[in-house]
Amino acid sequence: MKPYLLSLFLLLFFYVGGRQVITKNSGQFSGSIIANRTHKSLSSATITLVSSGKKYLCDSDGKFQLPELLSGKYLLRISSMGYKDLVKEITIPGSGYFPLEEAEAELEQVVVTAVAGATKIKRTPVSITIVSQKEMNKSTGTNVIDALLRAVPGISSITTGPNISKPFIRGLGYNRVLTLYDGIRQEGQQWGDEHGIEIDQYGVARAEIVKGPASLLYGSDAIAGVVNLIPGLPAETEGRINGDALTEYQSNNGLIGATAALQYHKDGFLWSTRSSVKTATNYRNSVDGWVYNTGFKEINFSAMMGWEGPSAKNYLHVNLYDNLQEIPDGSRDSITRAFTYQTNETGLDDIRNRQMVAADRLHTYQTSPLHQHIQHYRVYHKGFYTLGNGELSTIIGFQQNIRREYNHPTAPAQAGLNVRLNTFNYEIKYSLPEWQGIRFTYGINGMYQENKNKDATDFPIPDYQLFDIGTYLLAKKEFGKFVISGGLRLDNRSINWKNFFTRKEATSGFTRQVHLPDTASATLAFPSYTQQFSGLSASIGLVYTASNTITFKANIARGYRSPSITEIGSDGLDPGARIYYIGNRNFNSEFNWQTDIGIFMNYPDVDVTLELFNNNIANYIFFQKLFDANGQPLEIVPGNFTYQYKQGSARLFGAEAAWVLHPKSISWLNFQQNISTITGINTDRESLKILGSDAKYLPLIPPFKTVSRLRISLPQKNLAITDCFLQTEVETNGAQINFYAVDNTETKTNGYVLINAGAGFSINTKKDKTVCRFVINANNLFDVAHQSHQNRLKYFEYFQTSPNGHSGIYNMGRNIAVKVIFNW
Repeated sequence: MKPYLLSLFLLLFFYVGGRQVITKNSGQFSGSIIANRTHKSLSSATITLVSSGKKYLCDSDGKFQLPELLSGKYLLRISSMGYKDLVKEITIPGSGYFPLEEAEAELEQVVVTAVAGATKIKRTPVSITIVSQKEMNKSTGTNVIDALLRAVPGISSITTGPNISKPFIRGLGYNRVLTLYDGIRQEGQQWGDEHGIEIDQYGVARAEIVKGPASLLYGSDAIAGVVNLIPGLPAETEGRINGDALTEYQSNNGLIGATAALQYHKDGFLWSTRSSVKTATNYRNSVDGWVYNTGFKEINFSAMMGWEGPSAKNYLHVNLYDNLQEIPDGSRDSITRAFTYQTNETGLDDIRNRQMVAADRLHTYQTSPLHQHIQHYRVYHKGFYTLGNGELSTIIGFQQNIRREYNHPTAPAQAGLNVRLNTFNYEIKYSLPEWQGIRFTYGINGMYQENKNKDATDFPIPDYQLFDIGTYLLAKKEFGKFVISGGLRLDNRSINWKNFFTRKEATSGFTRQVHLPDTASATLAFPSYTQQFSGLSASIGLVYTASNTITFKANIARGYRSPSITEIGSDGLDPGARIYYIGNRNFNSEFNWQTDIGIFMNYPDVDVTLELFNNNIANYIFFQKLFDANGQPLEIVPGNFTYQYKQGSARLFGAEAAWVLHPKSISWLNFQQNISTITGINTDRESLKILGSDAKYLPLIPPFKTVSRLRISLPQKNLAITDCFLQTEVETNGAQINFYAVDNTETKTNGYVLINAGAGFSINTKKDKTVCRFVINANNLFDVAHQSHQNRLKYFEYFQTSPNGHSGIYNMGRNIAVKVIFNW
């Protein structure tokens, strides 16, 4: 970043902030919440003050009163199970009357905070989707990303087994999708295929998905969009401990999960804790049977403590994540197709001629010797302060990710990969008071990282240091039926590492890292490197509210992404992925221009949305599988594929549509359908000239997909049993015939149709408070054998032909899940 540009932004911040007049005017707000149709008081409703995320509960008569706040306008979100969320702007001091409509969902039902300031979805040009915890609990997933997929068109995942899913947005993933936890970027070696998201699925209260580079708050790695996973704050019940618990069982892989939370609030002091555990054995399907080495054990703990006053709020969070994750390698017997396992070290091991896995090892909760051990620790502080007539918010945090991958059968305690990543996150943001009808937000954020290889034998990436800083200015103007918003962001990232030496030990035969001056007979695995990457991001968008029922949105944005550490620096084996990565030190930063347009129609009986996008990317980075002169997969390390990163240009375009039918005359009926289509093409003329039509399309593009869901809400004659529903779901994935075919990096993927079903109900007390909820779901009800195009296990195949006509590993078969949720 140019120093004078940063100075200019800082001067603007302090000049405008310093001119604000501090006011002490304050007041209170009270309200009543009822059901719109029955006029019944809703004692279980939750009121969220959007600016701070603070939650309050109604009393038994549906009444509530907010604590004293500074005078002005605020946004409230009012939620109650079985009713549409209501977003309402209020003025303090004052009072209000809030009728809620009975419904399952509508297109504009929540307020988002993943952009500069809290607002309604349809009042921002950015493409955003919200998934609530309630909706996630009505579906089945073995990890938090899978729980989102069917609810959001345009989002998919690359998977390496049931507990490893990495989010893709509109055909882009890895370091192009930024995953956040409570607004803090999640940093955990996310470059690897088999590196999942280190977040407790049970602790996520809602997810916000921002599609495209229009969110300027985050800089590099958000070029495709943002997935923000947000935990909940305790609702206010003065002086009484509340809690919830969940337990679930999934039939396919015997998953057993449980979580329990406690929370407390009194006189502005609040705290909460949550403990969770999940364990599963291998999953199965009708083609492969039990898929060896796909089990896992996951333990999580989180705690929060906060202090809230009239002009300041402070929250301190701690998260501990521990996961033992088995690593499938896909080796089999060539005749029986039974899974086999490694008994010899690389060099002596023949992956096509191994010992078969015994039956008792295919269905056990005991972790096998070939596994990962991932630990992720996070501590962070978030602050919100009234400064003049604006609000200052800050984030400072530290997270440590320790990843060990064990791949030595003769030395099971020796990690092949052992990396420790320390990350310091920081942010300061000031939302200025409205000036001439314009709302400005200015901020600075970034991170400092240090990665170290510890006691290991494989080194896919070097030790490195990274410093990232970005500054942005956003503006929003509302006038009549129009909203215009946009902004600019400047980023600078520096990456460096010193000479990295390795040497093979004569006694053990393992390769080890060595340091100066003890580098005699050593290999310079990674020559030293120092580079800076910088970029300008920009976004401008328009919202036009044509009527109470029709809204148009348009946005154009320029995004920036620095190359990831593997793309520029890798030259070694990732033992968990069984891939030897080769990077390129001369890569340039990616830049893209994306255009989005959308129309939203909300009628009393139906909601309809249609969004179109076009994304052009310069310096697009992707990987290509390498083959030798005989047409066989190149194996620099025997038994492991070799992939090399390439750079070119690309274009992605597509559409997403959704409609929800909820006729008022048939209040028990809700039908929803999501449709998404994405095309990714290689626009690099040089590579197309050399490689031909095999290089026409981009890798890892999801196929055409539709999800249709019919949900029936049963009549509630008995108030002790409420929110009863039955649902059926049809998920259709088209065949992917447009794939990156160079050197068989990808192959055609057949289409498939999955049928899912579910049901649930709640048990309430006499005071209409839910104390227990029961949900049952069946995914892939008819046990259809299928392979997702983005399932990396599809390519875990080491024979040219298969006796049963199937190649690679298939996705999970029928899975029936039962959840029981308790509240007190």
